[in-house]
Amino acid sequence: MLFEKIKSDILAHNSYIIGAGGEAAVIDPRRDCQVYTNIAEAWNMKITKIFETHKNEDYVSGSRELARPTGAEILHGKREEFGFGTGVGEGETFGLGSVELEVLETPGHTQESISLLLRDRSVSNDPLIVFTGDALFAGEVGRTDLAGEDQRREMSEMLYASLHEKILTLDDGVIVCPAHGAGSVCGGKISEREYTTIGFEAATNRLLSLEKKEFVEYKVNERLYEPPYFAKMRELNKSGPPLIYNLPHLRAVSAREIRSLVDQGAQIVDIRSPTGFAGGHIPGSINIWRTGLPLFMGYFLNYEDPIVLVDDFNLDLDHVVRHFVRLGYDNIAGYLAGGFPAWFKQGEWSERTGTWSPGDLAEHLDDPSVYILDVRDISHRDEKGHIRGSHHTYVGHLEEHLNEIPRDKQIVVHCDAGFKGSLAASILQKHGFRNVTNLLGGTIGWEAANYPLIRERTPLAAVPGGAT
Repeated sequence: MLFEKIKSDILAHNSYIIGAGGEAAVIDPRRDCQVYTNIAEAWNMKITKIFETHKNEDYVSGSRELARPTGAEILHGKREEFGFGTGVGEGETFGLGSVELEVLETPGHTQESISLLLRDRSVSNDPLIVFTGDALFAGEVGRTDLAGEDQRREMSEMLYASLHEKILTLDDGVIVCPAHGAGSVCGGKISEREYTTIGFEAATNRLLSLEKKEFVEYKVNERLYEPPYFAKMRELNKSGPPLIYNLPHLRAVSAREIRSLVDQGAQIVDIRSPTGFAGGHIPGSINIWRTGLPLFMGYFLNYEDPIVLVDDFNLDLDHVVRHFVRLGYDNIAGYLAGGFPAWFKQGEWSERTGTWSPGDLAEHLDDPSVYILDVRDISHRDEKGHIRGSHHTYVGHLEEHLNEIPRDKQIVVHCDAGFKGSLAASILQKHGFRNVTNLLGGTIGWEAANYPLIRERTPLAAVPGGAT
C-alpha cells in the first residue's frame, strides 16, 4: 500500500497520496501538484480520485490542477454546491485495489466537511487511518468561526457532534491524519506531532474532554485571527480556481522599470531581513521576510496589481513563487534584477527605518515623545506579557487602525523577535509615518537583556476582528 504525506511549509498544510493495485488517490492537494504525479509514477500507479475534505480557507485547492493531467475524479462533501467535482455523503465507499475509503460526514469547521476512513482489506476489515481534514488536529480541533459570527454556535454544536458521534467512536489505534499541522491558522494550538491516534487524542486533547456546553461556549468565545484573503480562498475553492498549468515565469525588472511600475500601482514586496530593510529600501515597499510570506501576504497584497519581489541575491525564487501560487496570487510579475544593490547603484532614492536595541528602548521608556506599538498576536501578548506603556494592534489589522496611532511621536514597533515589527514599520512608513523604529529582538531580546514584561490579560472585547 502506498501512503505518503506531503507537507507544504509555512502554511503547515498536509496532503496525502494513498494507493494500491495500480490506483492512487490524493487527499487535499496543493496547487503546485507535480509532486503527486511524480510519486504515483514512481509507484507505477495512476491517480484516479481526488478528495477535498472541505472548502479550504488558507490556500487554493489543487484539485482542478491535478485533475487536468490525470483525468482523476474530484470528490467533495455534498452539503454544499461546488463549481466542480461530485458531492459524496455518509457511508459511500471508494476502492483502490485492496484499499477502501469510506466517507464520514463531519461538519462543523465547514458545512460540507468530510472525513475519510481507510481500510486495507488485504490485511483487516478494521479501520487503519482516518483523514480528518480540519475537524480534528493533533492536540486541537477545527475553527468554527469562518462561516460568520451568526453561525458560530451552530457550527460549534455540529463540530462537537462530528467529533463525539463519528470520529471518537473509532478504535483507539486508528491513526489520525489531519489537513494541517503546527503553525496553521486553521486551528488555535495545533501540537507539533507528525502523527497521532484516536486514543492519544481522546486521552490528551483538552477540548475533547469538555462536555458539550463547555465545548460550544469555548468555541464561541475563541479568539482567532482571520486573514482577509480567506474570503478569496473560499470563493476560488467553491467555484473552482483558474488553471495555471505551471509555475509562473518571473521577469527580471530593472531599477528604472520599477519606478514606472510603482507609478502604475505595482506592489513592491521586499523579502529581505529586518536589518537589510532598515538599512535601505525602495520607497513604498513592504517588508515580508521569506518565511513570513504565506502568513502575511494575504493581509496586505491585492489580487489585481502586479507584484514585484526585492531581495539581495535573488536566490531560490522558485520556492518563493510557490508561496504566492498556493494563495492564488497569479499577479506575481517579476523581481528586481541584480537584487537591491542594483537599486542603489543606479543612484535611486532609498528610504530607511530606524532600529533600536532593548537598551535603547529602556532608556526612553518614560519618554512622552515615544509611542510603543506592540504588533504581536493578542494571545502572545496575554501569555508572554508586554512592555510597560506599550499599545497593541495586531500587525495584520494595522491598516485598519492607523488613525489611532499618533503621527507627532516617534513610533517604536515591536513583536517577538523583530520580523513582524519590520513589516509593521514598512506599513506605517508606506502610509506616511516618518519617524518609525523597529525594536530588534522584540520581546525575546527584551527579556534576554533582563528587562521585565508585564502580564495581564487583554479584555475580551479587544480581540481579533475589530478592536486592537
